[in-house]
Amino acid sequence: MTEPAQKPPAVTRIARRRALPGQEEAYEDDVREMFALMKKHPGFCAAELIPPAEPGGDYQVVVNWDSEAQLAEWDDSADRHAILQQMKAHAEGEPEHRRLSGLEAWFEGPVVPASMKPPRARMAVVTWMGIWPLASLFIYFLTPIWNRIGLPFLVGTAINVALIVICMTWIVAPRLTRWMQWWLVPKKKGEPKQA
Repeated sequence: MTEPAQKPPAVTRIARRRALPGQEEAYEDDVREMFALMKKHPGFCAAELIPPAEPGGDYQVVVNWDSEAQLAEWDDSADRHAILQQMKAHAEGEPEHRRLSGLEAWFEGPVVPASMKPPRARMAVVTWMGIWPLASLFIYFLTPIWNRIGLPFLVGTAINVALIVICMTWIVAPRLTRWMQWWLVPKKKGEPKQA
């Protein structure tokens, strides 16, 4: 009997690019059009346009996909090639990309203005929301097994913690942070909603 294939981890990609002087509004329109195209492709989760902290600075485009394979399909699509060609009229050079997956995305988010970063207390609450049920489940179900087979306490604890970290990194954290985004980074009045 074969085991079901494990779902690939969620992927976050950040693109940095500067709009040509006087073309900022047209560039933002292009990015929003790109988000609309992304929504038509399987695996797309969310996207956000982060304006520069100061006029003339870099824009950041943060996109989330269910898997590396689905992001690669978007990258090879005619939709992406067409919109990138359109953007060249409003942006300097080529975008710089950074790709994050799993736990890496927790600690290396995009460089954003301080006002757009989640408060540490809220990040701690969301982290607790993921770890507490996982820790409870693993301790409740696995610790009696480790005790029964005579596994030393530290070895059993190390196994439990390793399982919690794996589940948080590839299953719980990507979904929980996406579901709680409305609370982690609440939108101000008049600010466009995340695509």
